[in-house]
Amino acid sequence: MIPTLLGELIEGLPDAIWIVAPRDLRILAVNIAAEQLLGMPREALVGQAVTNLTPAPEDLYFWDDVAAGHAQGIGSETRVLRGDGSSLQVERRVSPLRLDGGQQIYVVNLRDLTPLRQVEDRLELVLAEMQATLESTVDGILACSLAGVVTVCNRRFAELWDLPPTLRIAHNDQALYAHMAQAVVHTAAYRRRMQHITTTPLYQGTDTLVLHNGRILERVTRPQISQGRAIGRVYSFRDITERVESEAQLQLAGKVFESSLDAIFIADAQHHVVAVNPGCERLSRSPELRLLGQMAPDLFKDVDGTPLFSRVQLGWQREGHWDGEALHQRGDGSSCVVHLSWVALRDGQGQVTQSIGFFKDLTEKKASHERIEQLAYSDVLTGLPNRLMLSQRVDFALRLADRDGGEFAILFIDLDRFKNINDSLGHLFGDRVLVEVGQRLLGCLRQVDTLCRLGGDEFVMYVHQADAEGAKMVAQRVLQSLEQPFHLDDVDFSVGCSIGVAMFPADGRTLDDMIKSADTAMNRVKERGRGNFRFYQPQMNVALLSRMKMEHRMRQAMEGGRFRLYYQPQVCLNTGVVLGVEALIRWFDVELGSVPPGNFIPLAEESGYIVTIGAWVLNEAVRQAAVWQAQGCARTVSVNVSSLQFQQADFVERVASALQNSGLDPASLELELTESILVQDADEALARLQALAALGVVLSIDDFGTGYSSLAYLKKFPIHKLKIDRSFIRGLPADESDQAIVSAIIQMGRALKLTVIAEGVETTAQRDLLQRMHCDQYQGFLCSPGVPSEDLENVIGLAMGRYAEPS
Repeated sequence: MIPTLLGELIEGLPDAIWIVAPRDLRILAVNIAAEQLLGMPREALVGQAVTNLTPAPEDLYFWDDVAAGHAQGIGSETRVLRGDGSSLQVERRVSPLRLDGGQQIYVVNLRDLTPLRQVEDRLELVLAEMQATLESTVDGILACSLAGVVTVCNRRFAELWDLPPTLRIAHNDQALYAHMAQAVVHTAAYRRRMQHITTTPLYQGTDTLVLHNGRILERVTRPQISQGRAIGRVYSFRDITERVESEAQLQLAGKVFESSLDAIFIADAQHHVVAVNPGCERLSRSPELRLLGQMAPDLFKDVDGTPLFSRVQLGWQREGHWDGEALHQRGDGSSCVVHLSWVALRDGQGQVTQSIGFFKDLTEKKASHERIEQLAYSDVLTGLPNRLMLSQRVDFALRLADRDGGEFAILFIDLDRFKNINDSLGHLFGDRVLVEVGQRLLGCLRQVDTLCRLGGDEFVMYVHQADAEGAKMVAQRVLQSLEQPFHLDDVDFSVGCSIGVAMFPADGRTLDDMIKSADTAMNRVKERGRGNFRFYQPQMNVALLSRMKMEHRMRQAMEGGRFRLYYQPQVCLNTGVVLGVEALIRWFDVELGSVPPGNFIPLAEESGYIVTIGAWVLNEAVRQAAVWQAQGCARTVSVNVSSLQFQQADFVERVASALQNSGLDPASLELELTESILVQDADEALARLQALAALGVVLSIDDFGTGYSSLAYLKKFPIHKLKIDRSFIRGLPADESDQAIVSAIIQMGRALKLTVIAEGVETTAQRDLLQRMHCDQYQGFLCSPGVPSEDLENVIGLAMGRYAEPS
């Protein structure tokens, strides 16, 4: 007997259930789902042997395994007979069950697989159709997951991308993507585009790829959407090489026809005009509608007024075209001499099907030649003579001066801070200013003199037969003229200039030499504050060559590893403990000897090479600090940062990379910044400083009090430390003004909870006064000058010993 509770339980199950006696394998009970599955009433099923309903031979072995306990709880597939004689494919699972009275039964769970098989069959059909579609399309198809795992690609894709056989067989997604990136002409742009697509799951769009094999592919990117979210991407690639080339040719032909400066007409086989371009309308002084339909031969006569077309046809017979001068009859009744090229187009039988005529007004050509000659000798913007005309006039002056022993002057004029005008008011406004400046400069010269615009905001004056006094007077007139206010578009502004003067023959015997000398003198004016003039002196070249030589050797020193870092201790005033060190760059040159930083750092800043030097100093200092950290004697190392280095877009990333590569604790790195860095672009500086502070590095202001000191930025910026400039320490303790300044800085630093350090401390009196003023730290020769890293420990030990001695 089947317990009532078990019977009620199986009735509520959605799958067909048989309760089977293990001894004779007869059905003891079934649920409603079993009746429905087999299409037989419960009375017909109960008492039957399960082998009657599952008659397949392998089922006999299955039930033997069940009886032996080998197949218990294991699912299998079989077919069962229904009441109408048909059979169903079902999934079967047999589970033994022991009842309370010790009776054992089998619970057989049957699930109809027909719907699943139908779905599988439909899916297989769909997949087959999709595969056939993929392989029959003219496009290359590549489908992948959002993670980039390739799910499918067709043969056309492999053909378009020239995939090697190994990539067609093996499933190596990374190798496939690498091959595609290398196949594209613009690899960097392709990778940036792929990065954008990868990070934008719902991106869809079209772009064009040019491959090294000459193909031009149109790529269409679409997301695969499932249940409202992107699950992958499908790329389709179409070869549009021929289309692009054809379109380019058609567009080129169309552009040539429409935009050609030549007048062009097309005539049919009967020589009626069927098409004209805008140039033909302009030159003929007739609208298109009036020209269409006219006889093309009526538009032209021979230059002597006789008919021309017979000569044109003779040229067609001989050479396929006619070329020469003709008299063109215009629509307004006038005529002009033109250069006419008339070409005949023939069919396969040699018959003329069309003709194309090109003609140009020779008066326009003459005017163009005159314009070209004018452009060759004058500046396009200002109309002033250019370098070519200046050289011709100076060449004449040189021959005259050589013959008669005369003099003349060359003035090189460069506008001061003209970039500010372009940046603030725009280049168009700046061009108008240059025109106005040119007119003012002309007013400073005589008819026999020449003003030339070299380009940009640079002008050169040739002052005919002028001695030094005459050149001086001209330079003064220029300065006075440009000092007068400018007024354009309701904007009032001033334009200053710097002038270099070179005299013939003392400062050069060719125009190039004299311009070079005047340019050198002008640059010396720029260095000395702008807004003045200066005569060239030979020693200027010596200084310039010296600077060039030093810059060259400085770059060689970096490449040859001849820079070193020395370290100067930073000492706690209360305890004498060395808390950190400042990294100081040293350059030992084979030829120049020991080059002081004050000699090469300004040159490096001017040339921009300070960025390279600063990067080396940062990496080397961090590396050395990491070595000390690993040795168990961690100390803060401070590094000076130049304004130009700080302004580099990747400066924060460089600092982070140096810390990460070395493993140095960020708190052991201190960056010393000048006040000018903080006020040049306060918003950008604040963002960069906040990013540095987020790394955990210490930020200090170097040479505090010598720049644009402002409590505003001390409060606003994440600064940790102030360094009092040595110029205020030098007068201590005698100078009362220095005492007041130093005391004020220390008190301000303490109020703002900033560490204050004094640099340039050389005497115990200075140290003791700073200690009484409650300064936190000091550095200077009193402790030690900068020393190599290998000597630092000895120096620190000696310094601490001296500190313990009574002062």
